[in-house]
Amino acid sequence: MMNQIFYIHPDNPQIRLLNQVVKLLNDGGVIAFPTDSGYSLGCLLGNKQGFERICQIRDLDKQHNFTLMCRDLSELSAYAYVDNTTFRLLKNNTPGQYVFILQANKEVPRRLMNEKRKTIGLRIPDNKIDLALLEILAQPLMTTTLILPGDSDAQSDPEQIEDKIGHQLDAIIHGGYIGEQPTTIVDLTTDCPQIIRYGSGDAKPFLSA
Repeated sequence: MMNQIFYIHPDNPQIRLLNQVVKLLNDGGVIAFPTDSGYSLGCLLGNKQGFERICQIRDLDKQHNFTLMCRDLSELSAYAYVDNTTFRLLKNNTPGQYVFILQANKEVPRRLMNEKRKTIGLRIPDNKIDLALLEILAQPLMTTTLILPGDSDAQSDPEQIEDKIGHQLDAIIHGGYIGEQPTTIVDLTTDCPQIIRYGSGDAKPFLSA
């Protein structure tokens, strides 16, 4: 497989280059790209082969929870059940370094849901490259953090990603080096928000909700 590397400016993303990435995604591609919490792998929601390729790269089993990365609250709400209280919490804390666990609706393929709870992780990243890409794409990306088998931390250097797994990808968005900044994971499926993992997103708004 021949991958392409796209050098995208983190503050002023080049739309011309992002359009090329979108074409690769629409053609069934798998990409590595920067987020506000390290690099991730992504493909389109309906790309079953891409899903399987990501599972192979990361050596994931069927219990792994994937995340849908959305451009805004309207798109997020199209894939999960969101009541008024939850909507206000989301509105006050997005975009940001959070993954929100919500009850998935019928728009989410079963292979992406938590098998027992029928939940899905959703996020709106605080990253200009991601938001510009998602705006052009006009649909969510199915994503998972780029943690390679045997590692505990996410990949943060796009040149190392190229060396290690470049042959398994269709494209790498080079958005610079990103330090380890794991997201805060918040479960919003119960009456009171539950912090599943404390990360770089401020947990206080949810602990007091």
